[in-house]
Amino acid sequence: MTDPAAASPPVASFDPLVPRPIDLPTAVPASGDLAALDEAKIFSGPASPADRPAWRARLADWREEARRRLDYRGEAYEEPGAAWAQRCFTVAQVWLWDELFFDFEEQRFTPERFLEDARTRFGGLDGLVLWHAYPVIGIDDRNQWDFYRDVPGLTAVVQTLHEHGVAVFVDYNPWDVGTRRGREDRVELAELVRDLGADGVFLDTLKKADPELVAALQEARPGFVLEGESKLALERISDHAASWAQWFADSEVPGVLRAHWFERRHMQHHIRRWHRDHSEELASAWLNGVGIMVWEVVFGVWVGWSARDAATLRRMLPVQRGFSEALVQGEWTPLADIGAAAEEARVYGSLFSHDGLDLLLLANRSDVDVAGPLPGDWTPLHTGGVPARGVAAYVSMPDGEDSRWREVVDQVRGELSDVAHEPDAAFPHRRARRLPAPAPTGARREDLATAAVVVPAGEHVLTVRYRARETGMYEGAPYVDEWKPLPPRLHDQRTLERAVTLAHDVRVATREVTVSEMAEFLGTGERGDGPATGVTLAQARAYAASVGGRLPTEDEWQLAAGLPGFERLTPAVWSWTESEHSDGRTRFVMLKGGSEHRSEGSDWYTDGGVRAPEFSLKFLLPGLGGDASPSIGFRVCWEES
Repeated sequence: MTDPAAASPPVASFDPLVPRPIDLPTAVPASGDLAALDEAKIFSGPASPADRPAWRARLADWREEARRRLDYRGEAYEEPGAAWAQRCFTVAQVWLWDELFFDFEEQRFTPERFLEDARTRFGGLDGLVLWHAYPVIGIDDRNQWDFYRDVPGLTAVVQTLHEHGVAVFVDYNPWDVGTRRGREDRVELAELVRDLGADGVFLDTLKKADPELVAALQEARPGFVLEGESKLALERISDHAASWAQWFADSEVPGVLRAHWFERRHMQHHIRRWHRDHSEELASAWLNGVGIMVWEVVFGVWVGWSARDAATLRRMLPVQRGFSEALVQGEWTPLADIGAAAEEARVYGSLFSHDGLDLLLLANRSDVDVAGPLPGDWTPLHTGGVPARGVAAYVSMPDGEDSRWREVVDQVRGELSDVAHEPDAAFPHRRARRLPAPAPTGARREDLATAAVVVPAGEHVLTVRYRARETGMYEGAPYVDEWKPLPPRLHDQRTLERAVTLAHDVRVATREVTVSEMAEFLGTGERGDGPATGVTLAQARAYAASVGGRLPTEDEWQLAAGLPGFERLTPAVWSWTESEHSDGRTRFVMLKGGSEHRSEGSDWYTDGGVRAPEFSLKFLLPGLGGDASPSIGFRVCWEES
C-alpha cells in the first residue's frame, strides 16, 4: 500500500505514468560532500565506462564515511535466526483468500497448490507475506488482529509453509486506529508472532518501525526480520534486515541500491506492483544481488506476470540461491568492464569475487538477443547468451576437482538446463465473471413474495458511484503501469454508467430478513425485528433458497430501491447481493446500501456510513466464516417466470 499523506507534487504537475522526483536515481558527485547520498534510493550508473572506476571509489568512500558517522554496528544481522533473510531472494504477497491459496468450494487452505504454481512459473518462493485485513477491514469493528486470530487453521498453514522451506511474514497496519481497541500494537503484534510462529513482519505504509516495536518483536522471537515499505532510513538498516525496493526508478545504465551497498547482508525486494513489464526491476535485482517481490493479485486486482518475466526469474533464482555466499560476502564490482561490444549492445554486468570464484551477472537492457560467449575463460551457467530484456550468468574458478565451487556450478547448471528464455511479454489478462446463483431448495413463500416491489423486465441504465480504491471495481487494474497512485487518483469518488437487461420481472422483498426470521431458519432462539446480521453469504443464500428465491443482484437491488414501498430496517446495514464474481484468483461480492457503522481515522478502511442506492462496494470475500459481519444483512428476491 501507499501512504496518501506523503508529500507529492502539485496535482497539475503529477503524471502517474512517470516516476516522481523522489523515485528517481541519485547521481554520485565526482567531488565534494557525499552525505546527500544518504537519502538515495538508487545511485545512478555513469553513462561512460571511463567514469566508472572513480564512481565505484566514491561509493566506497561514502559507505566508509557513513558507517563511521553512524557508528554502524549491524545488530540485526548478528542473530543466527535472521540469517535466512540474506537468502530470501523471492517473496510473494498473497491475500489469504486468493483462490490458489484457499478453496472456496471445500472451505480449506491449499498452500501446497500456491507453492507448486510459484515453483512452476517463477522457480519457487523463499518467503510469503500472508495479507489478511486490508481492504475489507473497517466493514465492522474487527481490528487487524481479529482478522488473523479469527481464521481457523492459520497456524497449521504457517507450519506447512515452513515444512516447504518458506519463511512467513505477517502484515502490520499501523493506520488501524479506528476499530476495536485492545492492548498496544507492539504487545498484540509480538504475541501474534509467537502464536503463529511467523518469521518476519511486513511494515505496511511504514519505512521503519519504532524502536519499542523492534524490541518487543526481538524479545518475542530473537532474530525476527522486519521489512519496511520503500526507502529505509540509513540509520535503521542496523535493525531492519530487509526492505522493499518499491517504485525505485533505475538509471539508463543500471545503478546500485543504496541500502544494499551500505550493508550487503540487507535484503531488498524490488517491486512495481501495477506494472506489466518487470524487466527493469528484475535486471536491477540481478545486478545488485537482491530479491524480487512477486505480487500478482494486488488487493483483489489481477496484475499477473508475463511469461517472459516469469522465465527471467526462473533463470535468476538457481544462481542467486547457489551462490548466495558470494553475493553477500564477495567483493562486488558493479558495472564491471566487460568490453566495448557488450557496452554497445547495452549489456551490463556485476562481478562478485569470493574465495577463488568469479561470478559475473549480466543483464541485457535492449530488445535484441546478444549472443555469447564472453571473451576470456568464462563458463556459462545459462545457454544461449543474454536474451533481450533478460539475464545470464558466467563463472570462472581455479582448475581442478578440488575447487569447492565445482559442485555448486554443476548443481546450478543442472537446475538451469531446462529453463529456457521465454520471449512472450504479453500481459496475461484475466476477466472476472459473475458466478451463477444457487437453485431454490424450497417452495416459493407467496406471503413473502407478494410483499415485494416489482422490478420490471427490460433494459435499464444505471448510474453507479463508488470510491476509487486499490481493489478496482468490476474489471482490471485501476492503475495500469502507474508508479505511486496519489489523490485525486486514489480514494476519490467515481461515477460510471451501466446497462443491464432483465429477462423477467423480479420481485424484491420490501425489507431485509429479520433476526427472528433467520433465527427460525437456523434453529436458534434469537428474536428481533432488526435486520439479521452476522450471516455469511452462504447462509444468506441458503435462507433465500429455502423460501423459493435468491438474493437480488446489485442491479436489481438498486432498481428496487428506487421504487415505492422499498424499506430499510434499523440499524442500517449493507446488503449481500447475488453479484458474486471470480477471476480465478479473487472472489468478490458487490454490497449495496451502506451501514451505520463507519471506521474513522484512515482512508484505508473500507467504506462505511449509510449510502445512496447507486453506491456500490466491491467487497473481497473472506472464507471460513470471515465474511459474516454485524454490518451486513440481506433481503430476498423472486424471479417471475
